Amino acid sequence: MDATISWDFSNLEWSAVGDPAGLKAEDLEPFWERAQTAHNDLMQRRDTGKLPFYELPQQQQDIDEIVKYAQSVHSKFTDIVVLGIGGSSLGPAALYSALGRQVENVHEMPRFHFPDNVDPFEFDDLLNHLELEKTLFNVVTKSGGTPETITQYLIVRERLEHKLKDHYKDHLVFTTDPEKGHLRRISREERIRAFSINPGVGGRFSVLTPVGLLPAALAGIDINALCRGAAAAVSTCTLASVDENPAYGIGLSLCLLRDLKSVGTVVMMPYCNRLLSCADWFRQLWAESLGKKVNLKGETVHWGQTPEKALGATDQHSLVQLYMEGPFDKVICFLEVEDHDVDLVIPRIYPDNADLDFWGGHTLGNLLNTEKQATEAALTENGRPNLTAKFPSVNAFSVGNFLMTLQIATIFAGSFLGIDPLDQPGVEMGKILTKKRMTR
Repeated sequence: MDATISWDFSNLEWSAVGDPAGLKAEDLEPFWERAQTAHNDLMQRRDTGKLPFYELPQQQQDIDEIVKYAQSVHSKFTDIVVLGIGGSSLGPAALYSALGRQVENVHEMPRFHFPDNVDPFEFDDLLNHLELEKTLFNVVTKSGGTPETITQYLIVRERLEHKLKDHYKDHLVFTTDPEKGHLRRISREERIRAFSINPGVGGRFSVLTPVGLLPAALAGIDINALCRGAAAAVSTCTLASVDENPAYGIGLSLCLLRDLKSVGTVVMMPYCNRLLSCADWFRQLWAESLGKKVNLKGETVHWGQTPEKALGATDQHSLVQLYMEGPFDKVICFLEVEDHDVDLVIPRIYPDNADLDFWGGHTLGNLLNTEKQATEAALTENGRPNLTAKFPSVNAFSVGNFLMTLQIATIFAGSFLGIDPLDQPGVEMGKILTKKRMTR
């Protein structure tokens, strides 16, 4: 069902949580003009083609090409390995985790693997357990030269060629820049199938390019519904009013909590295992986009807010004690699911034991959601700011809606703060030093 995410920001307000972390109306008023300026900046940059990720849900020709390819290889592979790191792995993994088991005839779909680290023990163990004759490797790097991905590719390529001879290329598909880089050159010279990433879309904003859509389609996920959900988010999240625009509400609230109330950590806490990888994806998006030393004026600001993840109800028994009674430096973003698609009724087995019989007749879904609501209420009573994203259900439309909303929230936050959310100079420095040390 095509239903959008609903967002509840009421527990960020001073009237709900009080001092020291609640936001008052007078805290926000001085920033309305700056928020409007940020909105105007985004719309101008979008209109001039500088923020192409806004348009990705409308790229029907690319979507159709991906679906056609996925259908053509559907019955050929039992395993699909996505070789990528950062946004090239976190986005596809989030989609697969959230939606991969809801596909019709899921047991006929290939198994997916996301070896996003170059740990030699783990990578060797994976390769040794795969039947290469039935495995497709999706190599994902926009630059075509990401060290971790390229080195994994070289190892895989050697094994494929040794095992399959000239048929190795049937077990490779690239996702990379349309013109530049090593992968694009190799795809042309060796006639290996390749899909293109829009050059203007960075890795952590690439989940709705072939980076995310190709693995999703190979997993049988409805990528048209995914993009419809994202398009609905674009429609809502380009409204000028912060009150009507959930992305701007998220971005503005989190920025002001950090700058005015010293809330330096945002914890994404889904009460749904399938959404935990979305929290992993969000951690990169928020941290890498907004953790910056200098602003656009060249001034040293060292801005950043640390994104973390927790899982409800699991982490009620580990981390929530800290959230409840520790320092007032965290805001919790709950992810709640109204309909979990399946549910289990708790049976009445011990009618003579009141403590055990109490649970009989309830369901696990009801228990999970009640625990979320109780944790939310307890945090609020203890003065801990929190917000909730409520999913009608976990489906392709709602997940696309959620991911696009957070991408726009991040871009808005960067514009509001006057920093560049699209670069990552700290990451690039690490790449340069790695290659220098390897050269030695």
